[in-house]
Amino acid sequence: MSKSHPFEDILVIDFTHVLAGPACSYFLGLLGANVIKVESESKGDAIRHRGGTDAVAASAGMSTSYLTQAAGKRSIALDLATVKGINQFHALLARADVLVENHVPCTMRSLQLDEETLAAKHPHLIHCAMTAYGRGGPQENTAGYDVNIQAACGMMEATGTQESGPIRTGAPVMDYGTALAASFAVSAALYERASTGQGTFIDVSMLETGLTLMSSSVTDYLKTGNEPKRRGNLANSRSPGAGSFPCKEGVMSLGVNEESHFSNLAKALGREDWLSDNRYKERDTRKAHASELAIEIEEELAKRTAIEWEPVLQSAGVPSARLRSMPEALESAQIKTRGFVQTTDDGIDVPTLPFRLGGIKAYQPSNNAPKKGEHTDEISQWLKTL
Repeated sequence: MSKSHPFEDILVIDFTHVLAGPACSYFLGLLGANVIKVESESKGDAIRHRGGTDAVAASAGMSTSYLTQAAGKRSIALDLATVKGINQFHALLARADVLVENHVPCTMRSLQLDEETLAAKHPHLIHCAMTAYGRGGPQENTAGYDVNIQAACGMMEATGTQESGPIRTGAPVMDYGTALAASFAVSAALYERASTGQGTFIDVSMLETGLTLMSSSVTDYLKTGNEPKRRGNLANSRSPGAGSFPCKEGVMSLGVNEESHFSNLAKALGREDWLSDNRYKERDTRKAHASELAIEIEEELAKRTAIEWEPVLQSAGVPSARLRSMPEALESAQIKTRGFVQTTDDGIDVPTLPFRLGGIKAYQPSNNAPKKGEHTDEISQWLKTL
C-alpha cells in the first residue's frame, strides 16, 4: 500500500450491525485498516438477511445492504455468552487499535464490555461507540434506526411540502452521516494517541449527527425563533431564482444565490433585460417579485430540454444541475472518471470513499465481503501465535 492508505498498520475490531457501524469500519478499511468483523455464532449481522431487493442473496446472508459495506473485512463468529468467546474477544482487543460498536450501553454492560471496563483492561484502545441518542440523558439506552432519527431530529418535519406533510428522505442519510462522523472521530483519536500513547472513548450520537446536518437551520432557529418550514424543491437559501424548474423535458435545479449567478443566468437565458428591470436588478426587489421571476425563468427553460440546458448554464457559471435518477448519476462521466464505484473480486459493484488522498485514483476494498464466520479458524490460529 502507499501513503494514501494511512491506516495500513491499524487493526479495527468491528462489533457492529446494520448500516452505520459497518459503514464506519468499511471506510477505515478502505484507508488501509485491517478490519475484523465479530459476529454472533447464531445469526451474525442481522442486515445480512434483510435490506435491498435481492431476496435470493438476502436468504443466503449476503443481502445488498450487507454487501455495501462488508468488503475488505474478515469475519469471526464468537459466542460472547461463553467464557471462550469473551476471552477470544478480549484477545482481539488486546491487539487492536480501534473497537467500533453500535450497541446500546446496557447491552455492552451486560457483556462487561462497557467503556469503563474496556478502558481499564485495554488502555491503548480507541473505543468508538455509535448509538441513536448518545451517552447520558434519558434515552441513552433507546434503540433507533435511521427513520426514527430523521423523525426525532426535525429533518422529516422540514422535508416535503405543506400539502404533503413530513417526508422521510429517500436514502438512509442518518446512517451514513453518522458513519462519516464516527470515522472522522476515530481519525482524530488516532492522531491524539500518537502523542499521548493513550486510547480514548468516542461517544457518537445519531441524533446529534442529524442536527449537525441541519446546522444552518439550527442556528437560524436559535437566533430568530423561526422554525424551518417544508419548502419542497425550493432552495433552502430562499434566494430568488434558486430552486427546481421544469424544462421542455426534465427539470433543472438552479442555485442562483449570488449577484454574479443572477447575472450569468440572465445572460445564459438571453434575458439581459432582467439586469435593468427595476423588479429584478437589485436583490431586495427580486425577492419582492420572486414569484414573477420564477414564472419568467420557467418560460425560458421551457424552450429547451434539461439535457440541453445543463451544459449551457454550467459553462455560463450558473450553479445548476439537471434532475437525474440514481442510475443516471452512476452512469455520468464524472462518477466513472473518478472511480467512485469499484468492483470486488467476486463481481460486486460497491461505492467507495467520496475523497482521495495523495492523488490516489480510487479506493478499492482489499477482499470480498465475507460470509459469517468465514475467517474464524484463520483468526483463531493467528491469536494463538501471538
